[in-house]
Amino acid sequence: MTTVLEFAGVTVRRGSTTLLDDVTWTVDEDERWVVLGPNGAGKTTLLQVAAAQMHPTAGVAGILDEVLGAVDVFELRTRIGLTSAALADRIPRDELVENVVVSASYGVVGRWREEYESLDHDRASGLLHEVGAAHLVGRPFGTLSEGERKRVQIARALMADPELLLLDEPAAGLDLGGREDLVSTLSSIALDADSPATVLVSHHVEEIPPGFTHALMLRQGRVVAQGPLHRVVTQEALSETFGMPLVLTEQDGRYAARRRPPTRAAL
Repeated sequence: MTTVLEFAGVTVRRGSTTLLDDVTWTVDEDERWVVLGPNGAGKTTLLQVAAAQMHPTAGVAGILDEVLGAVDVFELRTRIGLTSAALADRIPRDELVENVVVSASYGVVGRWREEYESLDHDRASGLLHEVGAAHLVGRPFGTLSEGERKRVQIARALMADPELLLLDEPAAGLDLGGREDLVSTLSSIALDADSPATVLVSHHVEEIPPGFTHALMLRQGRVVAQGPLHRVVTQEALSETFGMPLVLTEQDGRYAARRRPPTRAAL
């Protein structure tokens, strides 16, 4: 089995603040991971290192058989599909949806003078159909709803046939219906054996799509637990990660969490 991410003692510091603290983590090509933790836990920093957007202060970050610090990151990034709020903010609001997706072939944001073949356009159309956004092809990106933008970004992330797919809080800002539609889309991608290794960052267990196989929990930059989903997403580990007593339920492959009500003695 091919390993796509291999972190050994990865630490990221900014000034006196430690964002990631001695993280050791391995992701194989057939795995789909969710990274859970509260605000400030280091989830986005972890994803930025995995996306070759940030170098660790200490430790070794192996990505797709390359090592950060000893590889051309601009070439490495073309092998990684990424969705994030920062990337979405760079997309011109008047860019047509088809161009938002097809321009990922060149790894650019905003179509300029590049020329694309019919195969590129066919792939972009196919991906938009796959994520339920085929009807948006002629719309300007700036006119889309938040849920529609998320779907288009996922199609874009898959355009270059990446070896690694990274999704930074893709359900952020969505209403209940939009979240459920997105979870369904991500579940279909996760269950496809031809899909790349995937890492999804989230605050909420409700956003874990069926088909995801592993979980990593972070608190204050340190790993609380990691491993197969059914072993890691437990009431105890979740309570430790979020720093409060939680009740966890699971039904039909979906999780839900709420704060444990106080006992009568506490009242």
